[in-house]
Amino acid sequence: MIDTQAAARFRRLGTLTIFAVYFVILVGGIVRASGAGMGCPDWPTCFGQWVPPTDESQLPANYHEIYAARGYESTTFNPVKTWTEYTNRLVGVTIGFLIFLTAWSSRIYLKADKTIFYLAVSVFFLVGFQGWLGSAVVASNLKPLMITLHMLLALFIVALLIYAIARSQKPLLQTIDSHWLIPRFNLVLKIAMAMTLLQIAMGTQVRETVDYIAHQHSYIDRQYWRDSFPIIFYVHRSFSSIILFTNLWLAWKIYQQAAKTSPLLRMAYILMGLITTAILAGVSLDRLGFPAIAQPVHLLMANLIFGAQFFIYICLKYSANRTE
Repeated sequence: MIDTQAAARFRRLGTLTIFAVYFVILVGGIVRASGAGMGCPDWPTCFGQWVPPTDESQLPANYHEIYAARGYESTTFNPVKTWTEYTNRLVGVTIGFLIFLTAWSSRIYLKADKTIFYLAVSVFFLVGFQGWLGSAVVASNLKPLMITLHMLLALFIVALLIYAIARSQKPLLQTIDSHWLIPRFNLVLKIAMAMTLLQIAMGTQVRETVDYIAHQHSYIDRQYWRDSFPIIFYVHRSFSSIILFTNLWLAWKIYQQAAKTSPLLRMAYILMGLITTAILAGVSLDRLGFPAIAQPVHLLMANLIFGAQFFIYICLKYSANRTE
């Protein structure tokens, strides 16, 4: 038998870690939207210091030449950008500690369900790799492909955490009544998840172009950025309509048949709220001069949408296989 208090501690730590990963995705989006990615041109220190400076006077007089010799030709100290990037790093380090505690607490499942333990330990090593990848992003001078890989790995880490936490709640999920679902519901859900991943992939391509445009405009004159958007932006924008109606169908089917207290119904409401917020953020980027806050919100919503879809999928997987 598993210690119920230890199991509850594992779930709390795992859930907190999931929220922390989503938070670092948001902070990372802010870093990217504000052009703060090179606010700290070195890693793991920031301008050679463990606690970054708050004023340019705290740096060597020739720091421009120092970083130019390292391959960063236009390094200029900006306290806001420096501390934005530094906060991003601090959150990342905090996640490392949370992941370690989650992996350590998962040892209680070594006899009852080894998969949960292996998932938690795998996430721990993946977060370590994610930290290394973050340093590689800085070393690459923010190459778009490296940034995209960094974000996609965060998405994969969250998915593994969601699965581990959900699996630890397997007896509870097996009580969910899903007999009312029509046969093609699971198929449409899988298609919706695949479309979300495709949309995120297209979004990364748009963001890579936006990063280039933003750099060309020195991160000002945002109202003119849209004039240079590539064709993939318009495909990405149009595809959001298909995603909206596909998920509306899923939510409607759950609303029609699920019990009012069912976690599936609550997740359906959350899913539609996330999609609506993502679309509104996208519209503001398209029509309101690319406001800085909308870009990280749009990115976060996309990641949360996939997380919500994946959780619904796991719920249905266990509710439909109660004898496992």
